Amino acid sequence: MSGRALSFGGVAAAYERFRPGYPVELFAMVMAYAGRPVPTALEIGAGTGKATRLFARRGIAVTATEPDGSMLAELRKHVPANVATVRAAFEDLRPGERYGLVYAAAALHWTNPEGRWPRIAALLEPGGVFASFGGPFRPADAAVQEAVSAARAPFLESDEIPSPDGTPPDHEMQWPGSELQRSEWFTDVQQAVIERHVTMTAHDYVGHLSTVSAYLVLPASAREQAFSRIRQVLPDTVEMTADLTVHLARRRHED
Repeated sequence: MSGRALSFGGVAAAYERFRPGYPVELFAMVMAYAGRPVPTALEIGAGTGKATRLFARRGIAVTATEPDGSMLAELRKHVPANVATVRAAFEDLRPGERYGLVYAAAALHWTNPEGRWPRIAALLEPGGVFASFGGPFRPADAAVQEAVSAARAPFLESDEIPSPDGTPPDHEMQWPGSELQRSEWFTDVQQAVIERHVTMTAHDYVGHLSTVSAYLVLPASAREQAFSRIRQVLPDTVEMTADLTVHLARRRHED
C-alpha cells in the first residue's frame, strides 16, 4: 500500500466529522441491481464506517475491513451490532466465507491492481454483486474552484485521484467499470451517477481537505500554508458538488 493509502489514521476523528455519509438512494440502487436478498456483505477499506452504516442499518451483516487501527477504532464507535470488523488490508484477506455483496466506498483505488479482480471474485458468491462508488468533492461554483486551485498551486497541482487505469475523464465508462468490463470474473457491468450537493462552512471545507491524502502527505508546514491560503479565498459558506459515480458488476457463475 502507498503512503497516501495509509495516511488517514492520524485524522480519523476529522474524517468522521467532515466527510459526508452516503445517501439511501445508493442502498436502493445496489439492492435493485442485486435483485435478490443480500444477507451478508464485505467492505474493502471501510475507513470510519460511513458506508458501513448505510448497509448495516438496513439489515445486512457487514464485515468491515480496514488496515488502519485508528480508523477502525473510530468506526466501532458508530456502527450497529451486526458489523464485524477486521483490521487488514484487502490484499491480506484470505478467501473463506463468501458474501452476497463486496463493496468499496472511495477506497478501491488504494488496492493493489495485481490480482485485484480474482481476489474480489473469490470473496463473492457466484452471482454476487460487487459495488464501487465515489467521486470528486469540489466547490460547485467555478470561480470558487478556480480560486482554491490557485491558492493550492504552490503546494499541490491537484488534490484529486487520477484514473488508476488512465481512462480519460470524458470516456463513457469510467474506472473501475473500464477494468471490470475487461475482467473474466465479472459480467453485467453498469455505471450510474447519484447527484449530491452539500453546503458547508469554509471552516468545515478546510476540515474536509485536512482528510484528503494529497494534503496529508505534504510536510506539515506546507500543508498549513496551503490551508491558510485556501481559507483566505473562500466565501463563508461553500456549495459543494459531491456526485457519486456508482459501478456495479456481477460475479460470474462458476462452470
